[in-house]
Amino acid sequence: MAKFPQDPKSFSRWPFLLTVFLPTILAAASVAQSAPLPKISPAEVTRYTLPNGLRVVIVPNHLAPVVTVEENYIVGGDETPKGFPGMAHAQEHMAFRGCGDLSVDQIAAIYAQLGGDNDADTQQNITQFFETIPSQDLEIALHADADCMRGIADTQAEWNQERGAIEQEVARDLSNPTYNFLVRMDKDMFAGTPYEQDALGTKPSFDATTGAMLKSFQEKWYAPNNAILVITGQVDPAKAIETIKKLYGDIPRKKLPARPAIHLRPVKAEHFTLPSDFPYSIAIIAYRMPGSDSTDFAASRVLSDVLASQRADIYGLVPAGKALDAGFELGETYRKAGAAFAYAVIPTTADAKAMEQTLQTTVANYASNGVPADLVEAARRSEVASFEFERNSIPGLASLWSQALAGEGRNSPEEDVEQIEQVTLEDVNRIAKEYLVNENAIVATLIPQPSGQAVASKGFGGAEKAAPAATKAVTFPAWAESLTQAVQVPKWNLRPVESTLPNGIHLIVETEHLTPTITITGEVRHETALEVPSGQEGVASVLDGLFSYGTSKLDRLAFQKALDDIAANESGGTTFQLEVLKPYLDRGLELLAANELDPALPEEAFKIVQQQTADSVAGLLKSPDYRAHRATLEALLPKDDPALRQATPERVSSLTLKDVQSYYHKTFRPDVTKIVVIGDISPEEAQKEIAKWFGNWKTENPKPELDLPTVPANKASASRVPDPTRIQDEVTLSEELPMDRFDLDYYPLQLANHILGGGFYATRLYRDLREKTGYVYNVDEELDAGRTRTQFVVSYGADPANVPKARALIDQDLKTMQNTAPSEAEMKQARAMLIRQIPLGESSESQIADGLLARSLIGLPLDEPVRAAERYEKLSAEEVRAAFSKWIRPGDLVEVIEGPAPK
Repeated sequence: MAKFPQDPKSFSRWPFLLTVFLPTILAAASVAQSAPLPKISPAEVTRYTLPNGLRVVIVPNHLAPVVTVEENYIVGGDETPKGFPGMAHAQEHMAFRGCGDLSVDQIAAIYAQLGGDNDADTQQNITQFFETIPSQDLEIALHADADCMRGIADTQAEWNQERGAIEQEVARDLSNPTYNFLVRMDKDMFAGTPYEQDALGTKPSFDATTGAMLKSFQEKWYAPNNAILVITGQVDPAKAIETIKKLYGDIPRKKLPARPAIHLRPVKAEHFTLPSDFPYSIAIIAYRMPGSDSTDFAASRVLSDVLASQRADIYGLVPAGKALDAGFELGETYRKAGAAFAYAVIPTTADAKAMEQTLQTTVANYASNGVPADLVEAARRSEVASFEFERNSIPGLASLWSQALAGEGRNSPEEDVEQIEQVTLEDVNRIAKEYLVNENAIVATLIPQPSGQAVASKGFGGAEKAAPAATKAVTFPAWAESLTQAVQVPKWNLRPVESTLPNGIHLIVETEHLTPTITITGEVRHETALEVPSGQEGVASVLDGLFSYGTSKLDRLAFQKALDDIAANESGGTTFQLEVLKPYLDRGLELLAANELDPALPEEAFKIVQQQTADSVAGLLKSPDYRAHRATLEALLPKDDPALRQATPERVSSLTLKDVQSYYHKTFRPDVTKIVVIGDISPEEAQKEIAKWFGNWKTENPKPELDLPTVPANKASASRVPDPTRIQDEVTLSEELPMDRFDLDYYPLQLANHILGGGFYATRLYRDLREKTGYVYNVDEELDAGRTRTQFVVSYGADPANVPKARALIDQDLKTMQNTAPSEAEMKQARAMLIRQIPLGESSESQIADGLLARSLIGLPLDEPVRAAERYEKLSAEEVRAAFSKWIRPGDLVEVIEGPAPK
């Protein structure tokens, strides 16, 4: 199910303008009769409970030689001491700073060697530690997790260092307008209960926390009889159980403290506004809903799906031209209560109060008059089908089971599905009447604040003296000694079959028999910067918005109903996708093809989408995010570069429907289209179906130029974009490299990147900026290499006072990489991360499909990950240093800071 967006960028899309029609519309069409409710296939599950109370659930999935381990402790924000709301969250952080006999360096090095795919999160009632690793390394991961269950160090010295990082996480979230809304809403909706305080914590509470307090919290709650261990993937259940007995069996159970009682008060209606840095306003109506313990929980999920439907009246505000986007989301769900939101995204110039009233009236109509019966049936079908698709991911399967067992207290996720199958129209209408009460709603509007243009600044490079910590070899415990051996390049686990249709469509088919589902994902290769006619900037986004309005034979509502009838999801445009149960593949492909090849593009819809796009552009051009992005592009690229073209409200308003139709016919062509089919289907079946529905697609226009011209290396610059809503600076350091993805130096640069980052405290940037100093919560670096252009980017968020200190450390780390060959231990670790990430990248069908499509679009062989690994094996430390010295220019980085005005 969709989540209420918590990231400001979840409402935006580059390069030219905001398109807020979220999602890009699940188009659908009608059939004579709706499909029956899908029947879920039973899961193979092994359960075992150790004498000390540890519950173990193992769910095999043979998609890839990968396992996900998810250790769930039944403790979270609910159990934190009064006045210390982030205690559980802080304890989660400290698990990475020393457990049992493992030091912080050993923990980081072990998980880096395993591929670097590990993390943790803290919710109201659970704390989860999870890692996805190659199957053969399961015992190592379990050993590390068991050590943490035995005891987390929680030393004052380590907490003194980690405190800075967790406070930067708080600062990051408090710079997010949607998070600020959720915090305020929780206080109003759940007053007097543990739910009123977010599990994230606060800076004052962390300043008052000590290592001894953390140790006391851990000793009370981190126990085998307060944990559920979930393992999914390619695993031998019997062997895994024996390993778990050996590693966890002697950990003593504990007498757990009493949990706080939840006494819900009536919700007192509230109305407030919050400042935001979004390029639009958002009106939100929040309602308390049943918690997961309630017998009404399943009906509330169905109700949420009904109100979120593209055929329902809330989303209907969008095609009516009254909102840029609108919907209904079942958001935060706790055991005893939850929350749901009706929301509408509107232009900055629109009347927010009027939209609040419109949303409340729309919801009240459903509560008073009931919801459509066919939307209830569509929601039930969709929930059951979604369960099948979630099983196509090894990490997703672990998350699904963990949430059901640890988060909701169920016996299996199938219980949720079974309850949804029993939901009736009467249940949904009763829930709507009982819970969708405007007199008890929390009403809020997020209002954009004025932001100035980017202004040049002196920059922070070299402003502070700093000494990065020296890299040292880590000694592994005996049980992890296998990680010190050279990693063998794995055999490629995939078997894609490629073919080309007579009209030029490139088809890739990967057969996987996990579930009776099929996913089609594809792209019409395009480059708007080159293909949009001069003066028509914005035409691509207007066209994109029109794909939701059906086909020449089926209008918007009829089109949506058809996918509802077969419980399928579809999106059209230059990138397109279909998720469908196998029995309905033919009908699903018929709808997808009609949406792609014969979109309606109606005149009335064009006028509405044109105005929405113009309004979106007007807000976007004034937003801090866009101005920061624009400042980066203008510093990196020559002034006449096509990638600098941008839409304006005036240019969008001058477009005609004929312009849109002409652009569609020019850019949508089969000979630049790639399609990937994955799932329960043979290559022969897939080729037949794709040829049936896409084979007659023709084009007579000459093939367009789709590669941007190469660009020279940029010069250094620095600028600042004021954002009055942020408390933390967001810093981006970037530069253009005059190389492309096919340059052989790409491979040593990737090794260098994985020495700098990607392995948490085991890599240089994380160690220097987070572990040792606490300046940042995240520091990310990437080498974004394309067909003609490459960017090197380092980004981080920090308190303004720490920005120059962090920048100085980054500069020194980059210069050290230029001047000194990395150690053999670092080379071995970087190779291990990259090579072990090959099977991890195949741990879900969506990852597989996306990877195959991306490699095909850029022009790489489909087995490029394995070929790259063979190159990594042969590269020397000196070759890595030389490539980094040749291409990376620390003195030419473009620095753009988005944040509060300097004091």
